Amino acid sequence: MNSAVRTAPAPISITTMPSPIGVLTIAASDAGLRFVMWEVDARSMPSPSESEAESERARIGSQREAILQTATTQLDEYFRGERTDFDVPLDPQGTPFQQSAWAALRAIPYGSTVTYGHQARMLGDVRKSRAVGAANGKNPIGIVVPCHRVVGADGSLTGFAGGLAAKAWLLDHEQAVNAR
Repeated sequence: MNSAVRTAPAPISITTMPSPIGVLTIAASDAGLRFVMWEVDARSMPSPSESEAESERARIGSQREAILQTATTQLDEYFRGERTDFDVPLDPQGTPFQQSAWAALRAIPYGSTVTYGHQARMLGDVRKSRAVGAANGKNPIGIVVPCHRVVGADGSLTGFAGGLAAKAWLLDHEQAVNAR
């Protein structure tokens, strides 16, 4: 008989915001930003449980509310070309390898691109480029954790949760800001 203890998921608060690439859905736990997703994102978004809905009613002034406010402010600044780096606390959920791949994404400079092979080398093993691509595909915090800055070996745009048009827009936006 399995006697494993299940813990309840940490409560999250969710908000939406308009952006030049569509409406973004943003979630935060008390520890940090949990996800940023697009309307066209194929990944399933967790819906708040009944207990989370109850805590949602009391969230004004909570840590989650402060993180959501910081995230939306920083994203607005990014879209206006006023921010090139995010400092909102993060709380992405993933495996240790995914966490290391996402940390490598945060090291890619604003307005730059790297290949999946380069990102795999950043993690110490060029042979893991496919695994890196899979981890990037599960990145829950797009834009803030900039998986849009990773391109194919030939420089082509490859899969992106928000769609290739959004990826192209983000890269063009960063290039234009850098050119100022």
